[in-house]
Parts: sequence; structure tokens; C-alpha cells
Amino acid sequence: MLTVPTRVSVKRAMAWASEQQGWIERQLAAVPPAASIAPGGSIPLYGVEHRIDWAAERPRVVRVEDGRIVIGGPAETLEARLLRWLKRHALDVLSSETQEYAAVAGVTVNRVGVGDALSRWGSCSSSGAIRYSWRLILAPDHVRRATVAHEVAHRVHMNHGPQFHALVAELFGEDPAPARAWLRREGAGLHRFGRLF
Repeated sequence: MLTVPTRVSVKRAMAWASEQQGWIERQLAAVPPAASIAPGGSIPLYGVEHRIDWAAERPRVVRVEDGRIVIGGPAETLEARLLRWLKRHALDVLSSETQEYAAVAGVTVNRVGVGDALSRWGSCSSSGAIRYSWRLILAPDHVRRATVAHEVAHRVHMNHGPQFHALVAELFGEDPAPARAWLRREGAGLHRFGRLF
């Protein structure tokens, strides 16, 4: 998508985009292909590959056991049901971890939500609401928890200054830099699952 300021002509914008064609093609080639959520496939849950173990006669309720996501019901609705479960599970886990860190920081969080932002793993508003990407449930635990510590620290410091970073490390209990590096390196791959485009 090309966004153009109102004072720039479409012709000039298209000429610029044409000049950038090589870069655009390289960026598009780097986007991981969408991954199908289907019987026998796998999905990373907590950063660990879990095989999707489906049988039509099983209950529709999702269970996680021994590296498997066990699910039943109609095959044609499997992906939608599993994605709904992942989002609910992400909200439960992220809400619990947010309250845990908020208690340590001595702050309140008014509301926790999950969404599917492409460019942000979390956000914190001055009103006390925190929102996360549901895809954090696919990342390793330390990556998810470092992100939670980051957003809770914003309830104390609405900036990225030294005091903020010190509080993130204190809440997280270790240096969050490896978790941030993991997200920069591997985060785009989490968008392969349940992608609509």
C-alpha cells in the first residue's frame, strides 16, 4: 500500500514507487508464506511446535497435551475454531501475567485486550488499558513475559527513558534484550498463522 500526502501528485508517487520496485520485491519476498492450520500440521504454542491432532469424532473442545493440540469436530471449521481458542487462551494468559507484573509494580491495569496489529506487540494507554497481539501466545514464554513487563512498565513511565528500561528489567527479572531480539528476528514468522492476506 502506498500512502501519499495530499500535496503530492499520484503521478509523482507512482514514479517514486516504480523506482523502488527492486526494494519492494525484496521486502515482499521476505514475507513468510501463510501457514495453513490443518489436521496433521503444526503451530508454535509458547514457542514450541505442537502438532494439530484432529479427529472428527472427538469433542470440539481444544486440549493441549504432550506436544499436541487435540481437537475434534468438522474439519472445515477447524482453523476458525482453533484461532478463536488461541485468541481466548492468549487473553487469559496475558491478563494473568499483566496482573502479576502490575501487582509487583504497584499499579492498576483497567483492561487487557488482544488484537492482531501487524506492527506492534503491545500498547499501553494513559487510561490504564493494555492491548497485546494475540500472536504472543505463539512465542516462547520469555518473549511474551518480557513484552508484558514492557507494557506494565508504561503504567509507571509513559516513555522509553532509562528509568522505564530499568523497571522493565526489574519486573521481568532479567535483561529483556534477548526477548526483544527474538521478536525482531522471528516475530514476522508468527504472522504466518491465521493470516487473512
